[in-house]
Amino acid sequence: MSLLEALSVIREVVVSKVFDFLLDKLASSELLQLATGKEVQEAIHKLDMELKEIRAVLDDAEERQVKEKSVKNWLTNLQNLAYDVEDVLDEFATEIGRRNLMMERRGCSSKRPKLIPDSFTAVMFNRDMMSKIKDITAKLKDLEPQRNQLQFKIIDCKRPKRLEERLQPTSVEIESHVHGRDKDKQTMLDLLLKSDNEANFVIPIVGMGGIGKTTLAQLVYNDASIQNHFNLKAWVCVSDDFDVMRITKEILQSLTSKPCDDNDLNRVQEKLKKVLSEKKFLIVLDDVWNENYHVWTILQSPFLTRTRGSKIIVTTRNHGVSSTMGAFHAHSLGVLSDDDCMTLFAQHALGARDFGRHPSLKEVAEKIVTKCNGLPLAAKTLGGLLRTNVDLDAWEDILQSDIWKLSEHQSGIIPALQLSYHHLPPHLKRCFAYCSILPKDYEFGEEEIILLWRAQGLLQEAQDKQCIDDLGRNYFRDLVSRSLLQMSIRDNSRYVMHDLINDLAQSIAGEVCFRMEGNQKVSKHARHLTYMQNLFDGIKKFEGICEAQHLRTFLPLRLSKDRGGYVTNHVIKCLLPKLRWLRVLSLRGYKIEELPDFVGNLKHLRYLDFSQTSIKSLPESISNLYNLETLLLKNCINLEKLPLEMENLVNLCHLDITGSNKLEGMPSNVGKLADLQTLSNFVLGEDKGYQIRELKDLSNLKGKLSISGLQNVFEPQDAWMAKLCDKSRLEKIELRWSKDFDSERQDVDKKVLDGLQPSKNLKELSITFYCGAMLANWVGDSSFNDLLSLCLEDCPNLLSLPSIGKLPLLKEVHIKGLKSVTNVGVEFFGANTKNAFSSLEILQFEDMPIWGNWNLSEVDEEARKFPRLRELLIRKCPLLSGSMPEHLPSLEKLSVSDCEKLIIPIQNFPKLSELKIERCKKVVYKGFAEDSSLKRVSFSGISKFSCATECLMLRSIKVESLEIDDCCEELCSFRENNWGWLTQSMSVGVLIIGKCPQVEELMQLKIPCNIEQMKIKKFERLEKLSTTLHSFASLTMVELYDCPKLISLERSNLPWNLKVLSIYFCENLQFLLLDEDQNVNSRNACVLQELEIYSCESLERINKNSLPSTLKQLKLKWCSKLESIAREVQDNSCLESIDIISCHMIKDLPQGLNQLKHLQSVNIWSCSNLICFPDNGLLPTNLKVLLLANCELLQGLPEGVHNLNSLEELVIKYCRNVTISFPEGGNILTNLKSLNIEGSNICKPMVEWGLHRLTSLNSLWISNGCPDVVSFPEDEIGMALPSSLTHLNIVNFPKLEILSSNGFRNLTSLESLSIDNCPNLKFLPGNDMLASLLHIVSSRCALLEERCKRDRGPEWSKISHVPFAQIR
Repeated sequence: MSLLEALSVIREVVVSKVFDFLLDKLASSELLQLATGKEVQEAIHKLDMELKEIRAVLDDAEERQVKEKSVKNWLTNLQNLAYDVEDVLDEFATEIGRRNLMMERRGCSSKRPKLIPDSFTAVMFNRDMMSKIKDITAKLKDLEPQRNQLQFKIIDCKRPKRLEERLQPTSVEIESHVHGRDKDKQTMLDLLLKSDNEANFVIPIVGMGGIGKTTLAQLVYNDASIQNHFNLKAWVCVSDDFDVMRITKEILQSLTSKPCDDNDLNRVQEKLKKVLSEKKFLIVLDDVWNENYHVWTILQSPFLTRTRGSKIIVTTRNHGVSSTMGAFHAHSLGVLSDDDCMTLFAQHALGARDFGRHPSLKEVAEKIVTKCNGLPLAAKTLGGLLRTNVDLDAWEDILQSDIWKLSEHQSGIIPALQLSYHHLPPHLKRCFAYCSILPKDYEFGEEEIILLWRAQGLLQEAQDKQCIDDLGRNYFRDLVSRSLLQMSIRDNSRYVMHDLINDLAQSIAGEVCFRMEGNQKVSKHARHLTYMQNLFDGIKKFEGICEAQHLRTFLPLRLSKDRGGYVTNHVIKCLLPKLRWLRVLSLRGYKIEELPDFVGNLKHLRYLDFSQTSIKSLPESISNLYNLETLLLKNCINLEKLPLEMENLVNLCHLDITGSNKLEGMPSNVGKLADLQTLSNFVLGEDKGYQIRELKDLSNLKGKLSISGLQNVFEPQDAWMAKLCDKSRLEKIELRWSKDFDSERQDVDKKVLDGLQPSKNLKELSITFYCGAMLANWVGDSSFNDLLSLCLEDCPNLLSLPSIGKLPLLKEVHIKGLKSVTNVGVEFFGANTKNAFSSLEILQFEDMPIWGNWNLSEVDEEARKFPRLRELLIRKCPLLSGSMPEHLPSLEKLSVSDCEKLIIPIQNFPKLSELKIERCKKVVYKGFAEDSSLKRVSFSGISKFSCATECLMLRSIKVESLEIDDCCEELCSFRENNWGWLTQSMSVGVLIIGKCPQVEELMQLKIPCNIEQMKIKKFERLEKLSTTLHSFASLTMVELYDCPKLISLERSNLPWNLKVLSIYFCENLQFLLLDEDQNVNSRNACVLQELEIYSCESLERINKNSLPSTLKQLKLKWCSKLESIAREVQDNSCLESIDIISCHMIKDLPQGLNQLKHLQSVNIWSCSNLICFPDNGLLPTNLKVLLLANCELLQGLPEGVHNLNSLEELVIKYCRNVTISFPEGGNILTNLKSLNIEGSNICKPMVEWGLHRLTSLNSLWISNGCPDVVSFPEDEIGMALPSSLTHLNIVNFPKLEILSSNGFRNLTSLESLSIDNCPNLKFLPGNDMLASLLHIVSSRCALLEERCKRDRGPEWSKISHVPFAQIR
């Protein structure tokens, strides 16, 4: 056996439990040819013999390691050594490659790039090689005694491969049916759809791991009835980290599809509450472990005023979670029956429901299924393992495996899952084990994982470079088909690993793949490292990496879509330069502005990701990375240039610069990167348009290519030479000129576009800022049969649209900013085309200022039907007149705006669900059939509105929301009665009406009596609400906005079941009398839960006597004349929070606050006449938040503040008459987490009392407190700050010079330090007191700014490690 064969054999067995070595490629014939010295050949021979001896016993070792720990330990040691072998061989291979490149460059250019030193001779190479091979051989020899002691048997090297060969799936397979869960699904649907009982707001699905909780939730979540029932849906993977901020942001992001960068929980929850307002929502919280009731109450606060019928589904393994979340009923999920489990197993093993075609397998299948114990995950993974394999012996191997004898208790892993790995082919074992670096619930893309596999050499079976990614795609989809990876529920373009599968991968990878959590120490044997990226990643986080010097992967990851954060300079300057064996390096998302040259020394790198960083350029040394295959620079918004000698990156296959829009151009000779497959953007710099010719030799390009800067191409021949037509694997092409148009270039641009004709395999085409009057003939040519999408944007001189109606697969057309097009007619559809736009689903016209006619008269009647059109959008086409197509059988969304001359006929589009018409000439409403899909309707700024009489012949349809804004003059005409006809034709959930200047009382409008929520906006003459509203039993939410004539609101004018009342900017509203003639035992009793009144400048009083006992939230803001809220609060009140802000006339609060058992938050700001608290200043002991600010006349704090041991947040600012004193003994404010104090009247006594006594304090803000102190905390007092502190803000200390080291001595958890207006501050705490700091900001501290200058100031060394340091 040759050396190469022996190395390959070791790879198979070591990889069967861990990873492969890349030895087939790296131990190349070139290496052996260069090893010409006699001593080197002898060293290779000895290594060869040692490897043969080890190989002879590896098969026995692999089988025995399942049961014998000593064998597994020996294999682990062998594995670690194997990585060292590979590192050495990779180093040799790299040097050989660099040498070959130098030779090639010498041969073709007079310029001599110094890729390797001239002194690199065969003698030196042999000497270095011999030394390292001897060291490897000696280490292998050290394993011999243990190998002999274990008495391995010698087995034939050719192991059976029965389970290795299998059909590769052609696409990702998704279960169309889940067996055995029909009853469970129906039960859940009944709870969601048929029960509006608030007791069923939270519906837990409880069951053991792998039982199918998430699958059931997914089935329900995607059911068609659910889609139609709920306005909003969100899915969040919670896992064991019940981080309220993260979960809230993910819910918000899931609902809005927009990133949320806000890190203030209150603001984020307010945003979420606003999004959920008026909407019936379904939220799934998947994999919840939290049993802390308090954090659940915080998370649910945006849901408290929910629309009736909203639901939350929770999946959990723990019944205690169900109780914590206040669930009335939990759906317990049991194991599958044997029959259902058998059917599921058959489905995944044979692609059939039973064993009819393979009866010989049925008996052994039944025995395997019995061992699955009814767990769907076990049945799926074992079925996936055997998929397409009908060899009875292979099935018997699975049944008889010793792994079944291991209990779950012994290994922590279900034996069926262990089997699914044990019998994987070796190539899939390697890839699956590497996936253990992924955190639980982390969503990943197929391409993302394939590039990482590639970088680690896990795809070596590919025949050439161009096939590597295709092979990786097959491997990935194979793992999906085996249920080891599964499609994400939230995003079908991404994937996740089930928690139990993730545990399996971790158990297999062991110390080799390390997921760092907290300040965890990383094993010295670790080769691959990932960690969750935080907003600030400080030096302590990385202290545990010091011994892991052989890392191959350094990969920070993020669970959510939050934008990036900051990392300590220690990582860039000290840690990464030492990790010289790295293959994968990512600093994605870190706000790094500059990269040091050391990156070019990491010669083993295959994968670099600097996406979303703040870099302006890359170090030139990157051009030395001969092995680099993937370079990701996505959304580097400051990136201006790439390295000049990128041509040296001869192995580069993927370069992604998407979103790096400041890039000035491409480096010279990019065309020499012949292996390049992904090139997201090709930027033509000023006066360098000729560079487009370099695309000619990039024949392997695939996927998407954007060519920008085409205005710099002056010779059309250069465009022809790019040979886009020969690049058959390019599926998406974007052609961009400059938005600064040059009308003299029209002819040149036309010829350039002619030359850029792509391959006929093109699927998506986008043309932007094109100046020509005519498009190239190839645009829209019928030979482009595969085209799916066409976008023409901002082409100001284009006179007509291309003829694209005959393209058979075209699904999307976006036309925007074509300012010279006047007519759209037969030329768009195609002459004599009867089946035009047969596949079109989305059609958008926008910003076409002189388009006047949509001429359909010359178009064949069949051709204008758009049979599959789902979405039609027309915006900003002010001259478009006439009418639009009327027969659109598949239309789901119609949106027309700013088309002042267009008449819109609204008729029975059978599938229409969303209708939005704004600022158009006329709407003719003809009604909808009873089975209509219509859900949301919005009319705004309509000049004329008429309802055809035929709509009266139709039954009322149910819609979720109806919005009428600024078109009520026509609608409310008593003569026409259009409003009545419109509202009679609909049963409305949410009604929004705006700008009805003639309406004085809502009686004038026939409000549908079954509405649930109503918004009234900008009714200039509205003086009172209708008394008829009182009988509207379904109406639970009313919002009044900007109704200047409204003077008072009484209980009799409001719906009797009203839960939420919001009043904004009603400048003349004086009284709100909710307790008028109220009998608490009657049906007429007020049930209001939330009251918000903002900016009602004339408001004087809320209630005469008491607030409604049902009220939970009271928010009063900017009501400058408000004198009284109510005389008292009832003992049984449900009030939870009080917010009173900028209500300057309030002198006192209602009596009885001290009796409120549910009150948790009191927030009073800028109430300048408030003198004291009622009830002798007492507050309930359960209060958690007390905020007092800008209350200048307030005489004192509520009595007994120090006894509020539930208090978590206390703010006292700008209350100059307030004093504070605490007794010396006892437990005082033991749960206080946040303290914000201002003024010497508060700060000085608290500091002297001793802030260190606040043992739970996390955040301290102290301002204007100690005007004469020179050090803080004062050394004379000897006080230390509380050790629990994580955030400290010091503001307005005019004489402060020193932050005392003594006072900071216990702050081992301090993360954030903010200092403002301390002009004399010179010294920060010393002796590594700030080691844990992640964030430091100072302003108006001139002396400190000078002393903290980067790399020069005497204080800089104390904060140089801080990820974010802003001193000014």
